[in-house]
Amino acid sequence: MEGKMFKVDIHTHILPERIPNWVERFGYSGFIELHHHAPCKAKMMMGEKFFREIGHNCWDVNQRVIESDAQGVDVQVLSTIPVLFHYWAKAQDALDTSRFFNDHIANSVRLHLKRFIGLGTVPLQDPQLAIREMIRCTEELGMAGIEIGSHINDWNLDNENLHEFYEEAEKRGVALFVHPWEMMGSNKMTKYWLPWLVGMPAETSLAICSMIFGGIFEKFPKLRVAFAHGGGSFPATIGRIEHGFNVRPDLVAVDNKVNPRAYLGKFYLDSLVHDPRALHYNLEMFGANRIAMGSDYPFPLGELLPGKLIESMGYDQETVEWLLYKTAFEWLNLEINDYK
Repeated sequence: MEGKMFKVDIHTHILPERIPNWVERFGYSGFIELHHHAPCKAKMMMGEKFFREIGHNCWDVNQRVIESDAQGVDVQVLSTIPVLFHYWAKAQDALDTSRFFNDHIANSVRLHLKRFIGLGTVPLQDPQLAIREMIRCTEELGMAGIEIGSHINDWNLDNENLHEFYEEAEKRGVALFVHPWEMMGSNKMTKYWLPWLVGMPAETSLAICSMIFGGIFEKFPKLRVAFAHGGGSFPATIGRIEHGFNVRPDLVAVDNKVNPRAYLGKFYLDSLVHDPRALHYNLEMFGANRIAMGSDYPFPLGELLPGKLIESMGYDQETVEWLLYKTAFEWLNLEINDYK
């Protein structure tokens, strides 16, 4: 392969440089505040609790373009940081914050129409409000899809309360990007960054298994869903998952009688696995047309040079094209010529 290959990064996060004081506005705590404590740096704070330090590439779209050019990335798909989903908040308040973040993403896209694609966030604790905001995101703001969490408070993604949202997303052709948040077992993982190293992969497997065993892909077969972080721990444990389905159908197959392995290739993954054997394993299992480059830019747990692992694998040009951009456009139902 000669020359630079077109690249689309489906997994990047963004937030506004300034966030309103939601605690003051709504009258209760739990919301993130930004403390700009140094040039080009800010601390994400939850009250007095430090969450994360971020750089200006998390909010400055011009800096993102500069860094994308340096990394060889042609298009970034923008989504909010999962801690800003606000599923735990009052639904109307979460709608207000969702609208704020969605407007910011839409404005960022307008500044660089060929460089960015927007995904919205919606208050899924109230599916009717979520549907309303999804329609606004896609019809008014021109977004291609919606980012959702790996669970919605006490609801896993099979919960019947979410079915009307899936139905509307399927009807309107809205792509869904599932990202882990509020990782299970975090209270037992207080050291070593374990919620991000152990909990996140498990959360993504929880989301995939919930949708499979809950029959979501049966009820909504045209729903286009992508999962972050290479599907988390799901691909590596599909053998155990299938075995459980076979030996204890009374526990596993209570809502869906279809073998979980039948759904390989029915949904999408990003490529963020950090290991050539894991990428090749996922490629053999799901196919190149179901894996899209995703880096988790601009965070350190992501792939620091997006697409480097894909390009190091020695795959044929057609496979690399699918991984670097074709799968992304298929999942988003967009035309590459609109971005070249």
